[in-house]
Amino acid sequence: MTPDELNNALDAMQGAAGEDSLKPGLITVQTDDWISRLSALQSGRPQSIADGIRIRDIKVAVGSSDASKILTRAEAGDRGEPYRDLTACLPNKQGRHLDG
Repeated sequence: MTPDELNNALDAMQGAAGEDSLKPGLITVQTDDWISRLSALQSGRPQSIADGIRIRDIKVAVGSSDASKILTRAEAGDRGEPYRDLTACLPNKQGRHLDG
């Protein structure tokens, strides 16, 4: 998964969500995807242990056996908590997405 694919999928899921349980709840990332593509999107250091790693304020779980995908809040359950609203993703000068 590339950063653009992730941002597009987050935006699509958020746009299609008719209720809170269908909003993005957790991003699972396979270790190699994290190392080679997505770690640069991390928005600053966590403010607390509960914050963990976040991209656009959605919690990220990185693991060697995880598939890179986005779970809804209903699918993520307590793994994605505390839930926050998806932050905006702004394009940079080259038109590529930046972590909001």
